[in-house]
Amino acid sequence: MTPLRLGAVSYLNTKPLVHGLDRLPGQFALRFDVPSRCAALLHEGLVDLGLIPAIEYLRGAEDYWIVPGVSIASEGEIASVAVFSKVPIEQVKTMALDLSSRTSVALTTILCAKRWGIRPALTPAAPDLTAMLRGADAALVIGDPALDIDPAAHGLLKFDLGAEWHALTGLPFVYAMWTGREGAASAEHCRALQAARDRGLADLPAIAAAAGGGNAGREARALVYLRDNLKYGLGEREAAGLRRFHELGVEIGLAGAPKPLRFYQ
Repeated sequence: MTPLRLGAVSYLNTKPLVHGLDRLPGQFALRFDVPSRCAALLHEGLVDLGLIPAIEYLRGAEDYWIVPGVSIASEGEIASVAVFSKVPIEQVKTMALDLSSRTSVALTTILCAKRWGIRPALTPAAPDLTAMLRGADAALVIGDPALDIDPAAHGLLKFDLGAEWHALTGLPFVYAMWTGREGAASAEHCRALQAARDRGLADLPAIAAAAGGGNAGREARALVYLRDNLKYGLGEREAAGLRRFHELGVEIGLAGAPKPLRFYQ
């Protein structure tokens, strides 16, 4: 049997979803990239399933399907997706964007329009906070680099995008989910990916210890992040949040039209 080609995100938040998949080489072939690259690989047909940014579900040339019950989500503060600003958010005129995740960029654009009431000039940038803020009032930083930033030490304000989305909508936010073309994943594949999630959730202390690399403070922070900030299900509330995100994205012109959420059986 040919292994199913998986494109996964290379951040700490993905570790619980891929826990033990490397021990199933006959079933899965796994590669890691930044979120935007995962989406490109899926769009180009170079992987069968991608853990893609949620906005990319709307951008494929054909309709996509989702592995049920599995996502990277938050209900409230996410900690690793944030805008760091030199000024109060309503005063932001320019914002540098880390383009590693297209969903985070889309979410920032929606929050600017619907929550903060601003229309800053948006410019792409590498995820280097100091460099980003040389030419901008604020910066979007995501993933592991965002976790390492102490806003107080830099004299900055931090606007957590998960918390801001929840304040706007009252719903969870889904950042990414396993997605592929119709028929790409069998029921057996879906069960294996759900089982990997369950193994990961049962083994969060070990995942955090590996992320800490012997640094007790970093390990403790990783465990809080994985256990308290992140959610890994995809139930009715997460689906409602995902639909609302897609609706708002279409409303402000980030995608052409909403699509129904289709789940593999």
